[in-house]
Amino acid sequence: MGKKGGRNKAKAKDSPVESAETSAVEIDGKNTPATGTDTARTSVVPDGEWAATSDETAGATDPRYTKNGKLKSVFYEKEILRLQEELVKLQYWVKAKGLQVCILFEGRDAAGKGGVIKRIIETTNPRVIRVVALGIPSDREKNSWYFQRWVAQLPSRGEVCLFDRSWYTRAVTEYVHGFCTEDEYREFLASCPQFERMLMRSGMILLKYWFSVSDEEQERRFQQRAADPKRRWKLSEMDMRSRDMWVEYSQAKDRMFDFTDTKQSPWFVVNADDKKRARLNCISHILSQIPYEDILPPPLALPPRKVAGGYIRPPIDQQTFVPDLY
Repeated sequence: MGKKGGRNKAKAKDSPVESAETSAVEIDGKNTPATGTDTARTSVVPDGEWAATSDETAGATDPRYTKNGKLKSVFYEKEILRLQEELVKLQYWVKAKGLQVCILFEGRDAAGKGGVIKRIIETTNPRVIRVVALGIPSDREKNSWYFQRWVAQLPSRGEVCLFDRSWYTRAVTEYVHGFCTEDEYREFLASCPQFERMLMRSGMILLKYWFSVSDEEQERRFQQRAADPKRRWKLSEMDMRSRDMWVEYSQAKDRMFDFTDTKQSPWFVVNADDKKRARLNCISHILSQIPYEDILPPPLALPPRKVAGGYIRPPIDQQTFVPDLY
């Protein structure tokens, strides 16, 4: 069995056991406890910046792309099927080895998070790879430890949990829209790296993805959703309010990266202006971050079915069938 995945050698942070040292981080002029070895790293890639360069060069010589730099549909469909097969192999490995895998998908509205999650779960077992998409917290949850409702959704052994938005809601959406106090926001920035290091010390694999989309592309997708009855449900009142708060979201995201883009738990930024590329890039990266082997069971040789005897089916007209409209 050949190993099909492996963590990036350049990242020495892969060990789930990290230093428990602490230092002080200044938040708005106040010294706040933070993780010692987690020297926060500021993201150097603003939202949407990658997209401007990728399409200009792709397609000139690469047969996978059209002349305008877009992925060819034939290549995309073939590659997504290949990656989905690898996800099935990963699923078997996670189950067999009792791994706990937690993957966070964050980003702006209409950045393509749901599209990637959809492609991951299309061919996998929902009992092994499941999606967590929590709604507005209840009154009880609002009066509990902030991380409490998220902890209840963490994967058990042999599970992969895909968080369609996560505890980072506090650092961006809640903060920008005033759904949390300044003290609650500061406490989150200070305690989140410690919370995540605790998860990794317990043996959990934690991956965090931020989907970066330009304002022009986001607006185009909003307009598409508004015009399409099948996708209009994706446009919420919050989405409409967020359209006029691009700068505020950018500032909140940058500050979140300052405190939580750590060596032990880095943010991986996905250039999401091209949905198909984003899906392939993100899924292939996930596969590269979790070492696994191909333990797919061999093809099953099904024996001939037994001929049932002594059974008389009830008359068809005694049953209610769905009308044959097609």
